[in-house]
Amino acid sequence: MQKLSLAISVFLLLACLAPLDALANKSAVKIEAPSEAAKGSDIVIKLTVVHKGNSALHYTKWLKVSVNGKPFEQWEYSSSRRPEGETFTKEITVKAVENMDITAEASCNLHGSVGPATAKIAIR
Repeated sequence: MQKLSLAISVFLLLACLAPLDALANKSAVKIEAPSEAAKGSDIVIKLTVVHKGNSALHYTKWLKVSVNGKPFEQWEYSSSRRPEGETFTKEITVKAVENMDITAEASCNLHGSVGPATAKIAIR
């Protein structure tokens, strides 16, 4: 009888924790940018961050973007100054001077990052 009670207790504990784990995730970024642009033009690049959770205990901690390997812009968040929502967007404007490799990454304060997103823009 004790083994059955222990097994039921473990099952109930796992059943209660499983939904919490399913809600937790890493921050991810999607980059929207043209594949090519005219030299000298201004290019608007849209960064969309998706992260399940936006509370004082669980939020996207930072978003960073670099152009051709050089830091371009970053946003830092804290428990008292969180992103606008679980999904939020930032835009940057870059002058088209040379071919560009765009890299963006966001990180959750608890679970980290899915990894960097990349985009290439050919300048003609």
